[in-house]
Amino acid sequence: MTQENKKRIALVTGANQGVGFQVAKELVANGLTVLVGSRNIDRGEAAAKEIGPGAIALQLDVTDRASIAAAADRIRNEFGRLDLLLNNAAISNTRKQQLGLSLQEYGNISRASNVSLDEVRAVWETNVFGVLAVYQAMLPLLRESSDARIVNVSSGVGSLELNADPAGPYHRSFGPVYPASKTALNAMTLAMMVELEGTGIKVNLVSPGFTKTNLNGYEGTQTIEDGSREVVRVALLGPDGPTGTFTRWENATIPW
Repeated sequence: MTQENKKRIALVTGANQGVGFQVAKELVANGLTVLVGSRNIDRGEAAAKEIGPGAIALQLDVTDRASIAAAADRIRNEFGRLDLLLNNAAISNTRKQQLGLSLQEYGNISRASNVSLDEVRAVWETNVFGVLAVYQAMLPLLRESSDARIVNVSSGVGSLELNADPAGPYHRSFGPVYPASKTALNAMTLAMMVELEGTGIKVNLVSPGFTKTNLNGYEGTQTIEDGSREVVRVALLGPDGPTGTFTRWENATIPW
């Protein structure tokens, strides 16, 4: 076994920018070999080069089954297993930047009564179906690990309990595009948790909070470092670490 294969092998989707990039960078700093998943391989290679040794670019478009299958084949051929799957790739909309809208203006044209169904489908294709497709492809590789963990990056805006409360912080902004896609992601994650009960494969949900990234047009209020902190902490949990949690900060649970 090569020295590289002795390290934990992690795959981070959407890792060429934003929270995914920061998480990949910190995981490498903690001694993991990180596959920097990127839809655009050139951007992935640039990100991996910036991170340095231990980061390996991997072409992965979570909406393309052939791309997912090729990525899984490469991981199996080069490493034989996967220890950590971090589903981070996500999009928030398809029209906001194109129309030059603020978050509030975009919210006004994304209500249940007037939202573009094409936009809903496009966002859900990445945020929900893409995560499920990657899970299905990577699960056989995770089963080859003696200490496997899945971390799905969600959001407090997807919490049904929080958003059903008129006094909730995201109540007025809840809509069918990004927020509801995260609700659906939470449901998919629960399905994974149920399936994997008793297998030793841990599954956790984490919210990075309102982080300043391209996802929100850089209107977020937190730094990339702050937004990545809990994702990294949960990703680095050992075999005795918990499963089935949904957290924002350590010991700060988000209601499903």
